[in-house]
Amino acid sequence: MATVTPSGAAIIEDSPIKELHPIVGDRVIEGDGTSQDAWQNWQGLQDLPRLDIATCFPAQQRVCIFAPHPDDETLGCGGLLQQLAANGNPITIIHVTNGTQSHPDSSLYSPETLNTIRPKESLDALKVLGIASQVTTIALDLSDGNVFTEQALFQQKLATIIQPDDILVTPFRFDGHPDHEATGQVVTAFAKRHRLDCYQVLIWAWHWAEPADSRIPWHWAARVDLSTEQLQRKAQAIACFESQITVDESTGKPPVLSEQTIARISQPWEVYLYEPHT
Repeated sequence: MATVTPSGAAIIEDSPIKELHPIVGDRVIEGDGTSQDAWQNWQGLQDLPRLDIATCFPAQQRVCIFAPHPDDETLGCGGLLQQLAANGNPITIIHVTNGTQSHPDSSLYSPETLNTIRPKESLDALKVLGIASQVTTIALDLSDGNVFTEQALFQQKLATIIQPDDILVTPFRFDGHPDHEATGQVVTAFAKRHRLDCYQVLIWAWHWAEPADSRIPWHWAARVDLSTEQLQRKAQAIACFESQITVDESTGKPPVLSEQTIARISQPWEVYLYEPHT
């Protein structure tokens, strides 16, 4: 049977017949996922063109990075954020939700507690990245796990925030997590209507996809390579999300972000998809 956890992750339960998830279809987050080594050893990833930050992100233009939950901006874009700051770009991080449903039935991490903890963890991560003073953060306060049902409100809020010359960065609109996909679809549609440059970052796709996976438009993909120092800062920033990387002592449940997940998004590169204007 197909289910969605309270945190919004799509999981298919063991069954003789695998059903497609009603939102993410076969892009399901289950098990350990594709290994870090499999991605590292794929020549297609090595052959991707490199994203030229100075050319693609002119220094005077604001970059708006959309995070379905406070941590996605670091998990997906911890390297890009550092390079944008060095390039002089104004940066706005937009938290679509505050990630309040990541620990169902927890007495340690109640929704009320997470509403405070998770934005603070995000700010701590930005400080570790060395860019906190260059970043503005906006909270949209949509419901964690229900972004798909609140797309109309999401679109209304975007209209009051986005400026004509902004460059947008969002999770891949088929990233495999319902909140990620809803965010990606709303933001890319908005960008298309207003003819704004928009980059989609792979986050959970590294889990369910495989090298050369046809469900990802690799012909739109480019790499951002991280220096040793940038990668180290990103790893240290990820460690700021204590609520997501430690066992919940009140329930005994494992960390939301497993060691395998952290390894996959701690590679010395990030991958972004850019669909040219038509």
